[in-house]
Amino acid sequence: MTPLFLGMSGPVLTADEITLFRQCDPAGYILFARNCVDPDQMLALTDSLRNLAQRDLPILIDQEGGRVARMKPPVWAEFPPAARFGAFYDIAPVTAIEAARLNALVLALTLRDAGVTVDCLPLLDVRAPGGHDIIGDRSYGSEPMRVAALGKATLDGLRAGGVIGVVKHIPGHGRATVDSHLGLPVVSATREELAVDFEPFRTLNAAPMAMTAHIVYSALDPEHCATVSAKVIAETIRRDIGFDGLLMSDDLGMKALGGSFADKTIGCLKAGCDIALHCSGVFDEMVEVVAAAPEISHEATTRLGAAMLWPIPPHELSIADLTRQRDALLAYG
Repeated sequence: MTPLFLGMSGPVLTADEITLFRQCDPAGYILFARNCVDPDQMLALTDSLRNLAQRDLPILIDQEGGRVARMKPPVWAEFPPAARFGAFYDIAPVTAIEAARLNALVLALTLRDAGVTVDCLPLLDVRAPGGHDIIGDRSYGSEPMRVAALGKATLDGLRAGGVIGVVKHIPGHGRATVDSHLGLPVVSATREELAVDFEPFRTLNAAPMAMTAHIVYSALDPEHCATVSAKVIAETIRRDIGFDGLLMSDDLGMKALGGSFADKTIGCLKAGCDIALHCSGVFDEMVEVVAAAPEISHEATTRLGAAMLWPIPPHELSIADLTRQRDALLAYG
């Protein structure tokens, strides 16, 4: 098995993808809108990935709600962005937390019906003045306690629906003034100031999976962004924040990372990421990533196994009933 989560080009596997995936046996896969047509198609695609691997495996998606949704209306329901729950928290904190939990539970059941087992949610990024809108309404707010409370509720809802949650973007993306899809953000905040960003991740450091931020934190490592910084991963993410779950990179295709795809793959794994994430489904890029990837480490295998055991198998739950309960709570906001 290789320490990779890979994308694919379309709604069904191509012959070349089948050959490559058999050859490299990636640890898991990630789906995007190009892979999501309807529930039957998605279930057939996810079943084909499991049949290739001959094991249960993580199949990821970014289904946050709001503007980040790979499974789109009218085929699938629309979910509110994180900021909706953050605003409701101002009015009724306890009710907002329960609404966030129910929302995540409905999300999880929707994903499970399509064969998806991991949602790249919740964002624990604390919104900061001047921060780029790439986070914006995807954040629960600017107060660490609120972000942690609503993030925990989301993790709890995903878990109750049988889906693994991923906290992101560790150690915090809220201060970045550049979209890391397009360039490399540099955050010049002091260690004392960064403690605000770290707090939700520290509070929820028992989460099963986390995704790194492609950001340079000058106070932590002025030479390398967090994804490829052995110093940030060892001293900040693993030690100071105390996260010991499965750590994946953000997408290797983002412009914040320089160098070839081989360089990016080797760089993030050597720095301490358990898994390198490649999302585009562009075949030539995947070939380069696969060629550079070593066998998965014992530590990463152990963390992956623990993450796969984290969800609670869902009982008979009604998506319609749960949605009505969530909407009734949100109506007060």
